[in-house]
Amino acid sequence: MRRLQVIEKIGSIRAAPTLRTPAAESRATRDPRRPKPKKPIETIGGATGLALTIAIAAGVAHAQRGATTPRAPAAPTASAYSGPRTPDRKPDLNGIWQVLGTAHWNVEAHSASEGVPAGFSVVEGGTIPYQPWALARRNENFQNRLMADPLRKCYMPGVPRATYLPFPFEITQTPNHIGIAYEFAHATRTIFLDGTPHLEDLDFWMGDARGKWEGETLVVDTVSLGDKTWFDEAGNFHSDALKVVERFTPMDAGHINYEATIDDAKVFTRPWKLSLIIYRRLEKNVELLDYECAEHLYEKLFKSRGGKP
Repeated sequence: MRRLQVIEKIGSIRAAPTLRTPAAESRATRDPRRPKPKKPIETIGGATGLALTIAIAAGVAHAQRGATTPRAPAAPTASAYSGPRTPDRKPDLNGIWQVLGTAHWNVEAHSASEGVPAGFSVVEGGTIPYQPWALARRNENFQNRLMADPLRKCYMPGVPRATYLPFPFEITQTPNHIGIAYEFAHATRTIFLDGTPHLEDLDFWMGDARGKWEGETLVVDTVSLGDKTWFDEAGNFHSDALKVVERFTPMDAGHINYEATIDDAKVFTRPWKLSLIIYRRLEKNVELLDYECAEHLYEKLFKSRGGKP
């Protein structure tokens, strides 16, 4: 109220030059040479200025009482990733990483047993959608897992199993390709980002990988994986029709959300997906060490002697 009283006084002062006293009006009437007074334009301008000033003052007082002017919602940020980037502005995945979990033993939920920790399923929906014959085959694999698991024969782990083995792996990233070196048995992968097509009619233990960036996510399409690898130690398997689409989405500088979509119409009733978190190894002087798998060497040396040294 005090502010409005001051404003009203200011408006009155602006309009004052147009006011006349009775004596002045009398002198103007008696002097025929004095021109007649014109319409007080200043009064109109003063009134307009007063109204504008009052409106501004009302807005200030409204804000001082705690009211806020409605605002449009903030536009979403282009990316939630705020970690380091490479010179070509892609998320920087260079470094040594490792999955912490029990998927290597069984990607489905399982209880603890000798040498195997209990774990939750990493499969979307909980269970793998096997065809009936394939489920019976998986159960048979499970019964014979201690001898039949391909890793016990020192074979390459394949994809996606190499990602969640209980061993670290190192990513080396360039604009045209990404290399992944695994500590287990010196396994490696090269993911080509240059748009070249897949090779035809060839099988590789670690597959033939082609990748691309979708925003902040590295999407890797891997084929030609053969049928000699398992998904885990529990006997979950696939055929030579396996196709895997992996998505590496960095959450921050130290975590990657990993998803793998499995497509194999010979074994499963539909495609299915597993997901887990990959952690960056931050120990001082961390590096990949040697893990030599010598099963083939032992077999070559001792099989002819009946398995005896």
